[in-house]
Amino acid sequence: MSALTPTAHTRPGAVLADLLPATTTARSRVRDAALVLGGAALTGLAAQIAVPLPGSPVPVTGQTFAVLLVGAGLGAGRAFLSLALYVLAGAAGMPWFAEAGHGVAAPSFGYVLGMLLAATVVGALARRGGDRGALRTAGTMALGTALIYAVGVPYLALATGMSAGAAIAAGLVPFLIGDALKAALAMGALPTAWKLLGQRD
Repeated sequence: MSALTPTAHTRPGAVLADLLPATTTARSRVRDAALVLGGAALTGLAAQIAVPLPGSPVPVTGQTFAVLLVGAGLGAGRAFLSLALYVLAGAAGMPWFAEAGHGVAAPSFGYVLGMLLAATVVGALARRGGDRGALRTAGTMALGTALIYAVGVPYLALATGMSAGAAIAAGLVPFLIGDALKAALAMGALPTAWKLLGQRD
């Protein structure tokens, strides 16, 4: 192991955020609070990268990719807090849902709830090495994405009165290619980040 390699690398169950230095309990809490806030802010910013889709009330955004990275990078506990902050602040009126939206009335709010679940599960998998290799990362991202749709599509159907088939056609099918591209980016980015920091599978 290189002398420059952080000691967190030797601990089982580490995620990328654990490699940030925090020499005391107080500094660790400050670091974790900053990570939680930063994850929520990143998700809100990524949600503003939005492209409306004809025939669908749900736009294509960078939000999903940000949520999965927050989960993998922060681990389950911090990711849950980060996305919970994002959801609660947006529900209370902060305009950082997709296309500067806010509140719980939007048909796409179910996807936001799904993101909270997905970030937590992806974070738990990352602590088990789910972001260390390309194939494992792909599986982790695929599961996280599936969880978002598992909540978002039924919510869309209930909120709009669509049939299940119509909700799938409007709220799932148009996003599959983009989600595959996001998974491919994560397959390269996360294992590379570990390797650059000296971590090996």
